[in-house]
Amino acid sequence: MITKRIIPCLDVKDGRVVKGVNFLGLADVSSPIKLAEYYSKCGADELVFYDITASYEGRALFTDILREVASKIFIPLTVGGGINTIEDFDRVLKCGADKVSVNSGAIRNPELIREAAQKYGNQCVVISADVKRVDGVFRVFAKGGRENTGMEAISWIKKCVELGAGEVVVNSIDTDGVKGGFDIEMLKAVCEAVNVPVIASGGAGSTQHFIDLFKAIPDIDAGLAASVFHFGEIEIKDLKKELSDNDITVRL
Repeated sequence: MITKRIIPCLDVKDGRVVKGVNFLGLADVSSPIKLAEYYSKCGADELVFYDITASYEGRALFTDILREVASKIFIPLTVGGGINTIEDFDRVLKCGADKVSVNSGAIRNPELIREAAQKYGNQCVVISADVKRVDGVFRVFAKGGRENTGMEAISWIKKCVELGAGEVVVNSIDTDGVKGGFDIEMLKAVCEAVNVPVIASGGAGSTQHFIDLFKAIPDIDAGLAASVFHFGEIEIKDLKKELSDNDITVRL
């Protein structure tokens, strides 16, 4: 069985880590630099850094904070927010990112995925999909969950992987921040559609939710969460011990 990854996510707005519910009502949490350093030391397998208002505000990602975050950690770093061109990929990678996450930029120009994969390799290109049920159909949302694209999510994710995305982060808007568990139905559908690593995001509220995720979908690669880690509701080392005790392979 593949080793399951546990990934904290830093949603950064105006230079601070924030967290909301269903992508709304953002509250200030902490400094991204302090949190990144903490997670790097306490057993996180990777770190995701999203500049969550870059696309909506139509600006480039804040690179000064990113450069400092990258300098403080010793685990892989995925960065997203305002990634619209190959130059954006280049800039973020030069700041210390290992992988680049693209969402709204790929919706506007899917060829960006192919171009980036050819230049930097598939492993460097992560498609992040913000997905919500609309009339019983999984739909893709853009601009930080603000805009319904009308696109059906599973076929969109499949297309992105065919274009060269080497990893998929599935953000469930329905379960985001609610802490009622991961969106198993949606995640299963994605895992069945693609043959690259899939990261589950949205809904983690307890250690049991991670156990349920990895037991229900043995093919899923990682569980991502934010507030339960930021507020100390789940300690990563304790979570990993529980997962290991439940015969789920993790890096201890």
